[in-house]
Amino acid sequence: MSSPNRVKLWLARPEFSLGVDLKLPARGITAVFGPSGSGKTTLLRCVAGLERAKDALVRIGDQDWQDDTRGVFLPVWRRPLGYVFQEASLFDHLDVRGNLEYGRKRAAGATDISPEAAIELLGIAPLLARRAGELSGGERQRVAIARALAAQPRILLLDEPLASLDQARRQEILPWLERLRDELHIPMLYVTHSAAEVARLADTLIVLDRGKVVASGPAAQTLSRTDVPVMAGDDAGALLEGNVQERDERWHLARVAFAGGSLWLRDSGLATGQPVRLRVLARDVSLATEEPRGTSIQNLLPCVVQSVAPDSHPSQVLVRLACGGSVLLARVTARAADALALGPGLSVWAQVKSVALVE
Repeated sequence: MSSPNRVKLWLARPEFSLGVDLKLPARGITAVFGPSGSGKTTLLRCVAGLERAKDALVRIGDQDWQDDTRGVFLPVWRRPLGYVFQEASLFDHLDVRGNLEYGRKRAAGATDISPEAAIELLGIAPLLARRAGELSGGERQRVAIARALAAQPRILLLDEPLASLDQARRQEILPWLERLRDELHIPMLYVTHSAAEVARLADTLIVLDRGKVVASGPAAQTLSRTDVPVMAGDDAGALLEGNVQERDERWHLARVAFAGGSLWLRDSGLATGQPVRLRVLARDVSLATEEPRGTSIQNLLPCVVQSVAPDSHPSQVLVRLACGGSVLLARVTARAADALALGPGLSVWAQVKSVALVE
């Protein structure tokens, strides 16, 4: 699908209003992130036609699902979409095969995803004969996603699909979501309040706060902004994309190169050359105006200060750093920033105390 996706909505309630105007990519995962009550689920419901916004335009590919300037409003059943809720909402009286067959009967023909392809993508072939009530939470969500894909949707809407799962089940299903992102050629709109899920899955990020879009763009760029309040606090950090360059078997470390340098981290057995995502939290980065020597910190990167912004507490600031072609964030005390005279254009050394492989 090469045509752009456009969502323009206005929805007013006595206690809440939602106003967005977005252009979405034609493939990959667009994460909708924000605090509870910011309008994330309402946005999805308006795209699906479950709620009707006014003065709205919902255009997916070359098809208008809602255009109030022309009096167009397609009901939910006429919109070629797949919707995955927080709870799997499977038919417990059917086995997995029967649930997938229900999805197939609703096939819109907007994609060439067959039920067999959905089964393979989600790895559920061993589950086909089992009743829905016999599945674990992670298995139920995989089947729910496969059922949505069996409908051959033009867009896949996922409303916090991991929210009802414990940590073990979340880790079980995340690799399957990554596979969908990498192998499917349809856009996915993914609602979450988890910064970790954003870092692992998102290609594009939309940040909502009080019904308004406060930031949007490529995930790595948006996560490293310092002017978005919902990204402050412990979740503030940078997302880096790179490749495993070497492994130090003696010390059980791996070096990942990215645009701007490289970082050593714990070796988790990844193959040399494998693409990976790294999450560097601002709280794990300290700064020096001279190259540190005699330090236990292994990851030292030359950077240039781009901006200094207030953090969530007045004692601290967030420093945005240009590191070659990438961006890092550092959280330091306001007193330290003053003592070091941190400001745009200053050359500094970033000392990265901890790096997390996004997995």
